[in-house]
Amino acid sequence: MRKKAADALPGSSWSPLQINPNLPPERADIVIVGGGVIGWSVAYWLKQKERLRGAVKVVVVEKDPTYSKASTVLSAGGIRQQFSLPENIYLSLASAQFMRNVNEHLDVLNEDPVDLQFHHSGYLFLASEDGAHIMEGNYRTQRSAGAKVSLLSPTQVKEKFPWINTEGVVLASYGLENEGWFDPWSLLNAFRKKAISMGVIQCCGEVTGGTNVMTTKDGEHLGLRRIHSVKVQMPNSLEYQPVECAVVVNAAGAFSAKLAEMLGIGLGPKDTFDGIPVPVEPRKRYVYVLHCPDGPGLDTPFLIDHSGVYFRREGLGGHYIAGASPEEAQEPDISNLEVDHQFFEDKVWPHLANRVPAFEKLKVSSAWAGFYDYNTFDQNGIIGIHPLVNNMYFVTGFSGHGLQHSPAVGRAVAELILDGGFKTLDLSGFSFRRILDQEPMLERNIV
Repeated sequence: MRKKAADALPGSSWSPLQINPNLPPERADIVIVGGGVIGWSVAYWLKQKERLRGAVKVVVVEKDPTYSKASTVLSAGGIRQQFSLPENIYLSLASAQFMRNVNEHLDVLNEDPVDLQFHHSGYLFLASEDGAHIMEGNYRTQRSAGAKVSLLSPTQVKEKFPWINTEGVVLASYGLENEGWFDPWSLLNAFRKKAISMGVIQCCGEVTGGTNVMTTKDGEHLGLRRIHSVKVQMPNSLEYQPVECAVVVNAAGAFSAKLAEMLGIGLGPKDTFDGIPVPVEPRKRYVYVLHCPDGPGLDTPFLIDHSGVYFRREGLGGHYIAGASPEEAQEPDISNLEVDHQFFEDKVWPHLANRVPAFEKLKVSSAWAGFYDYNTFDQNGIIGIHPLVNNMYFVTGFSGHGLQHSPAVGRAVAELILDGGFKTLDLSGFSFRRILDQEPMLERNIV
């Protein structure tokens, strides 16, 4: 089973990338730092939007061409509308629509059609007595936003999914359409191939610094600055290339705060705006691959237990994946991607076996770990320009739901850069300004 990109599941579209070994260009209009699905989505939408405006030179810089540690390909690959914030629901609806019609957008001439392996099996959230009123409020928000979601009683859950033990379940929420899971690598690679075919330049390297220019008026500093260039370190080499640019897009995921710091953000006095760091850090999450021949069948949804434990079907033949987020005080070491199997024994399996009695006999066949780009401020994406660095755009901090929102988020960032504002979805609430103003947008449905 899948442990990393290069050890993908049978039938996955993973294949080694054709890497451009050359130095990046000395000048570019836009440098996107991070070649995960978010970065490549932004690149695609930039080229899609600029077709009528003349050429925009876009460079995507990715430090790990094997994608062996990339959050995109190490995720569970789910997409859902069942969020508590309307903005997240709208992002999911738009992204699901994009994925349902993916070949209208990302098909490349003379190549096979894109197959995301989208399983439309829905999410099933289970609520205890303590969480039922929150689920009811989320349901009203979801329906108002246009999501097709249904509330189920424990009896209705049992009738629909006889293999579930409904003990302790007071209410359930079930997605009726545009929810399920897909192959993350297929989406990333489709964005990448399409963007390259449209003229985006890919570069293998790591941005390790840059130069800033202060903004002045009548000889006085205004407290604003621009990034004049970024320094791209080539892999396994002391060689680097400065790239002058008009815009930098920080799509570095779990390591976006580190990138921002290298570019001078958050290093000012602690009691000033210039001293506020980007509140994004890596959080390690385990995914366990299970085998249980007598487990739930083809009707299995992506089930989220009220304990926080989740599982979904993975292919056929009684295979599943499962996991859970640890408690804040028990966050694992992020210095490596090793898997803690005791976490499964202690924190995951007991809840799985309680909810699905057949899982008492499951076996763990493999496991992997990946990073969330966890926003410690409010667990939501940071989308938009930095208030003090007026050519640095952020698209990070999605805390586990960046993959599923990537098509719509990429379009939104392209609109900000080329149109000067959001045109399709109003995502202004996700701007960096809320961090400066200490006004969190809390998402209650984080998995």
